[in-house]
Amino acid sequence: MMNVFKDMAGLGSILKQAQEIGGRMQGLSEELKSRRATGSAGGGMVEIEVNGLVEVLRCRIDEQLIARGDRELIEDLVATAVNQAVIKAKQQHAEAMRSLTGGLEIPGLNNALGNFLGEDKPSES
Repeated sequence: MMNVFKDMAGLGSILKQAQEIGGRMQGLSEELKSRRATGSAGGGMVEIEVNGLVEVLRCRIDEQLIARGDRELIEDLVATAVNQAVIKAKQQHAEAMRSLTGGLEIPGLNNALGNFLGEDKPSES
């Protein structure tokens, strides 16, 4: 009977931690929305800015590039710049998630972050 109460106390502690993390997640979402990551390509001729939630905020294409009229080049440079910005934003997101958990060992977190970042072998930091 004593083990039941001990288990319930442990469960209560876990639930409290989950609620705290849930509250922090809402704040994290707002913080990530305000963070910025920029990707560029073609020596800065194309720049893409995203926020930490990986929402594209801005796309800048140099006028000289547009004047050339090379649609394929522009498309390639935009794709490259977007991918670069997304990678940076995902790294910011992963760092924020790691700091959010404050060192708590959450089963599968490192694997999930590695998958999110597209890493073959996620780091254990």
